[in-house]
Parts: sequence; structure tokens; C-alpha cells
Amino acid sequence: MKKIRVYEIARRLNTKSNVVIKKLNDMGIEVKSNFSGVEEDKAEKFIEEWNKAKKEAIKEIKSKKKDEKRKKKKKDAEDKDVEEEKTKKSPKKKEAVYRKKELIEESLPQKFKKRKKYKKATKEEEPEEKSNEIEFHKGMTVFEFASELGVDFSDILSKLFELGVLARKNDIIEEDAARLIAEEYGFELKEETSTSELEEELLEIEDNPEDLKERPPIVTVMGHVDHGKTSILDAIKSTNVASREAGGITQHIAAYSVKVDGKYITFLDTPGHEAFTEMRARGAQITDIVVLVVAADDGVMPQTVEAINHAKAANVPIVVAVNKIDKPNANPERVKQELSNYGVVPEEWGGSNLFVNVSAKKKIGIDELLEAILLQAEMMELKANSNKRAKAVVVEAKLDKNRGPVATVVVKEGTLRQGDSFIVGVQYGKVRALVDDKGKKVREVGPSFAAEILGLHGVPEPGDTLIAVSDEKKAKEIAEKRQEELKQTLLSQKTVSLENIFEQIEGGEIRELPIILKTDVYGSVEAITNALSKLSTDEVTVKVIHSAVGAITKTDINLAKASGAIIIGFNVRPTQEALKLANDLKVEVRTYKVIYEIVDDVKKSLSGLLSPEEKEEILGRVEVRQTFKVPRVGVVAGCYVTYGKIVRNANVRILRDGVIIHEGGISSLKRFKEDVSEVAQGYECGVGIEGFNDVKEGDVIEVYQIVKVQREL
Repeated sequence: MKKIRVYEIARRLNTKSNVVIKKLNDMGIEVKSNFSGVEEDKAEKFIEEWNKAKKEAIKEIKSKKKDEKRKKKKKDAEDKDVEEEKTKKSPKKKEAVYRKKELIEESLPQKFKKRKKYKKATKEEEPEEKSNEIEFHKGMTVFEFASELGVDFSDILSKLFELGVLARKNDIIEEDAARLIAEEYGFELKEETSTSELEEELLEIEDNPEDLKERPPIVTVMGHVDHGKTSILDAIKSTNVASREAGGITQHIAAYSVKVDGKYITFLDTPGHEAFTEMRARGAQITDIVVLVVAADDGVMPQTVEAINHAKAANVPIVVAVNKIDKPNANPERVKQELSNYGVVPEEWGGSNLFVNVSAKKKIGIDELLEAILLQAEMMELKANSNKRAKAVVVEAKLDKNRGPVATVVVKEGTLRQGDSFIVGVQYGKVRALVDDKGKKVREVGPSFAAEILGLHGVPEPGDTLIAVSDEKKAKEIAEKRQEELKQTLLSQKTVSLENIFEQIEGGEIRELPIILKTDVYGSVEAITNALSKLSTDEVTVKVIHSAVGAITKTDINLAKASGAIIIGFNVRPTQEALKLANDLKVEVRTYKVIYEIVDDVKKSLSGLLSPEEKEEILGRVEVRQTFKVPRVGVVAGCYVTYGKIVRNANVRILRDGVIIHEGGISSLKRFKEDVSEVAQGYECGVGIEGFNDVKEGDVIEVYQIVKVQREL
């Protein structure tokens, strides 16, 4: 029979695991820890009993409160009768009360007359009644709820305890409990306006075919480092007609347009694959065409394959620019042959990809490349309606110390005008100024053109969609609701992992397990890919969507997030930045030293059998700055702790360019000749590695420990 773990029961009941453990043991169900399993029927019965007891407690408290209100009302009525009786017995007192009231009423107009020189209106205004409603939204924490009520959060915790709920200040408060507690303080919960109601104005309206006009293509240039991406962009800038127009390109922004034979092309001048993937991860499909730059003397390289995989995952057509054809050892035919192995096939070979030979250095073939882009765009029939509310995508955003929050956007449809109010992601604003790619202030920007926007209330994220709205007040309301929803999404985010993959397959949530594979050598890529592809079943397909040699990078993490993939590393490790990003985005990264363990883990996860006994916990990373030979000891590394800490009794692995070259333990850990048990981030230390003397400057020592995780039988 299926078992439910204690911590899952506690989460469903919004209480602590130790409380559940105690109650279960009181009922005769023996459990030891929050990882212990309880048979499903018993667990459901326990949850049912708990909720029943909770409802009874709430009912009892409600009844108690009603009795208290009734008694108070009765007492107030009695007090009023007594006061009236006293007034009847004392006519002089009654007369004095009325006279005092008259005097106050007479004095009020006099006060208003004195203010006449400052205010035109002399009419007495009644003070606004203070609202007894407070706003409540799903996912509100105890601390936020207490702030809304204007009381200390510890008081709310006490009230929750009376209701049988054990909580902490950052725990989420349930609506029923919040309503009861609010009533006790004399408040009512205000009905929350849903974001969908607010965003009705933002709904897509289908365009009439006659309103759609041709728009310029939006192009991203990608390729391997040093293959000439930047040189090609520079050559395009310097040869196109637009740059020779009055003013020229006087400033750099993340997107710019060039004019070719009376038609425009917009280029995204982004940092490359990472930015491209980040946008996809945020649902912003902005690129129409990818120009893949490949050096004629170098051929297909790891980042070339990466770019192909990114473009294919986004379903964007590829135009190939074979660069550096002026070099003596250039071989464009070899490039075609190599790319055809990755599904990028020239038209003359029966494929669908346009190939152009260029030399960015000597400005050969640049015009032909621009013509090929326009030809590809013509085949795609790119159109947009410019006579509607503007919709744009953020390409770059920053906080400028002089101008405040600034965003570079590319308009997808409609026309963005100066003075437009807008919502962008979880931020909002009103267009104070629009600056085009030549540094010139403009009043409006149409489809496929780029501009910098001033007038934001915060810095948006690259990939956020900007939509013009009727007024700034509406934009602010939507932004605040989106911020609340974002917080809830992050709290309840469910990601793909080898532990939960079986649940998601059973629930019909996924039909494909995408994997990103990084290894130390090319031979391993093919062997592991073949082994994993054989694990596909009728329910789920195992698919390696990207594979390459080298360390796991931020680009891999972003691609995994965008594609819902799991990252598997064989004899390689993630970079420090990648490790942090994986934690932030909740992307699963697993590393192995034996191929059959990879296959075994994926196989078990697909059949719902995976329950790891051991978990690796990264404690820190240390950079080797210098090495010393010490007699009778060996080589000692002079190090600097760049992340976390190094602990004397922990395990370590030596990484050289992201590849594992040794694993073992620490033989010595010193700070200023003193033996120490650990050294924290930001400090230097001397480290000796057990049985390893080949440590070199620039190596990274990764410190980790194995944490035992209880397995349920």
C-alpha cells in the first residue's frame, strides 16, 4: 500500500511535523521522524479527524464570541437606560447638555470663516468614516496579516494556537482562520479582486486581416566564441545605409535597426545564448530568425551546437553565416558537412537553411547576408497591426543613476507612444520619453522597432512583456497583484526532478523527460545518449535535448529552466555561478562518475522506484592561488575560500577547467601556521590533499559532505 510521509501530512495540515508525530503516536500509529511513512488510508483518516476537531474548535470559538457580543449588547442597553433615567431626574443637567451642544454648533461656522482667506469653500465637511475592511489575499503570511490589522504578529500566533494551528510569522495563514481573527479585532475581510478581472483590458483581440501590415524581421546573431559574431554585427553597422544617415548611431542600446534596399532589419545585440534562453524561459518569443556564425577555418564547435539546440528548441529558422572565408585554411564545404550532422542542411543539398559565405574583417558578403535574412523573412510573411494597443518585449533593463529605471524594448505589435501608461512584468509606469537606437528622442515606436523607455517605477526583467493600458492607476493595481502572485508561485513552485518524475507521469503532467548532458570527453556523450534513449517507454520519452563537453554553465541552467529539463553531468561539475542559479531557479543538477549509475537512476525514476539513500551537500569552494612544496609533507595549496566554507573532515574534489581530476580527503587545514577545523568565505588558508600532489594554481577545490537520507521500505 502507498505511504504518505509525515512531513507531507504536516504540510497539508499547515502545522509542524513534531506535532503530527506526537498525535500519531497518541493514536497508536508509531512514527519516528518526519520522513516516516504512514499507510495512505490511516493518514487520510488522521487528516479527516484533525480537520473535524479543528472545525469543532472554530465552531466553539464562534459560539463563544456570539455569546460575548450578546452580553455586551445587553449591558450597553442597560447602561443607556440608567443614563436616561438619571437625565430625567435632573432637568438642569439635561438643559446644560443641550446648551453645550448649541454652543459647539455655533462656534463651528466662526472657525470656518477664519479659514476663508485660505479656502474658498466654507461648507462643513463630515470626516470620512474609517473603513473596517482589510484586504486579504491567498498566500498572505502571518506577519503580513498582523501588519494589515495593525497588531503584533505574536498576538496573531496566540490566536492561531487557540484555533489549533501552530504557525510561525512567515507561515501562510488560511482564510477561515484570518476571517475569525479579523472579526475579533472588529474587522472584515475585503473581497480580493482577482488579477484576471483587472487584466480583462489586456486580453488579446484578434486582428482583422486587412489591418495586418508587413513588419521587419527581428534577428539574433549566435555562434561559438571568437567565430566573429561581434565583427559581423560591427560590419553590418558600418556598411548599412542607416548608419550614414544624419546623426548616425551615437549610442549603444541592446537592439538596433538597419536599412537594406528600403526595408528594415532589427538586430538584437544581446550577450548571446544565455540572454536568448532567459527570454524563452520567461515566455517571450521575440526572435524571428537566428543568424548562426561559424568560422570557415574552425568548423562546428561546442557553442555552435549549443546555438543550434537553442534555435531548434525555440522553433526559429537558422540562416548560416560562414565567416573568415578570407583565411588560407578556410573550408566552407566542411562547415556545411559538419552542420548537416546536426540537422542544419543547405538548400542546395535539399535542406531548408540559407548559407552565406562572409568575411567580417574584409566586409565580403555582408550585403548578401542581409539579403538572405530578408529572403527568409519574406518566406515567413511576418506581419503586425500597428493601429492597436502596444505590446513589446524587454531586451535589456538597468537602473541609471541619472535617469532612473531604463528599459530597452522591441515592439511586437501596436504603436508605443509618449504618455502611454503600461504594465511590464511586475512593474508599471508611464512613458516619459522614448529614445531610438540613434540616441534621438521620438514620439512613437512601431512594430519590430526598438527604443529605450524612461518613466518606469522599477527595473523589469529581460523577457518581460510590456502592454499599454488605459491609465497608470490600473497599471499599478495589476502590478501589485502580479507581485503577490509571483510570490505565491515561487513558494509553491513544482519542478521536475528524478524523485517526482513518476508522480508527474502518473498525473499526466509530462510525456517527455528532457535531459541536458555535459561530459568530460566526446566519447561519453554518445555512449550515455544511446543508453538513455533506450529507456523510453509508452508513457514517457527520454530525450537528450542538448549535450556538450565541459563544465555545467549558467547557459545550461537557463536552457533547463526554459525546457523543464534535468541536467546530468558525467565527470564534470557546475561552475559556481551555475550552482547558485540552479538553486535559485530550482533546477535539478545531478553528477555521476559511473555511466550505469546514470542509467539506473533514470530507469528507477521512470518506474517510481527511486528513493536515494545518500544526498550530496556542497559546503564550499576554494580557489588555489599558490602552491608550496613542504619537506616530508608534499605539496600544500595556498587557497582563498570563494564560497561557503572548507571543513577539515569533509570530502573534496579537485576541478581543473570544470573537470574532476581527483577526489579524496583533506590531510591538513591551516590558517597562519595554526591547525583549524574550518575556514569561512573570504579568508585564506593552506590546504593539503590526501594522496595528491599535482594541485596547480587556478584549480578549484570543491568541499562537500554526504548526508544520509532515511529510506522507507
